[in-house]
Amino acid sequence: MSADQQKQRDPQAPKGRPTPKRSEASSQRRSLASTPTNRKDAAKRAREARRVDMAKQREALANGDERFLPARDKGPIRSFARDFVDSRYSVAEFFLPLAVVILILSMINQGAFQTYVLLLWMIVIALIVINSVVTAVTLKRALKKRFPAENLRGAVPYALMRTLQMRRLRLPKAKVKRGEKP
Repeated sequence: MSADQQKQRDPQAPKGRPTPKRSEASSQRRSLASTPTNRKDAAKRAREARRVDMAKQREALANGDERFLPARDKGPIRSFARDFVDSRYSVAEFFLPLAVVILILSMINQGAFQTYVLLLWMIVIALIVINSVVTAVTLKRALKKRFPAENLRGAVPYALMRTLQMRRLRLPKAKVKRGEKP
């Protein structure tokens, strides 16, 4: 109700709501009193609220709870992309262990052996690129088939970034086993 309407209202007319109980009125006053009065307190409360939200998001990433996932992971399209990647093997997910092995092998200072190690690096990178292209094409086809009228923007790069992570370290956790249909 605006200030003009309050002035025009008949003082004898009922107010349209019951008078609050004393306990309700005092709790309302306390909640108003607990609002921050300066910028420092407001920032502290905002930080605390953000911390609680981030804790919920971390919990959701660990458990796969769709309600509290970050915006980049929400929705049926992203869920399908995750399941698509998690249901198959990818060369890219083994990049980190392979890189460590190749790095250790590159420390062996033998003339011809160094050439083979370099060749191994090139083969691993080529396999990752080829596997990523195949994954992108098949995922794009599957997404268009499954979600024909939806905006699929960003789903393929999201899935390709997921292939670069080792399966155990992926967040949200994988829901499907390898070989299952997404």
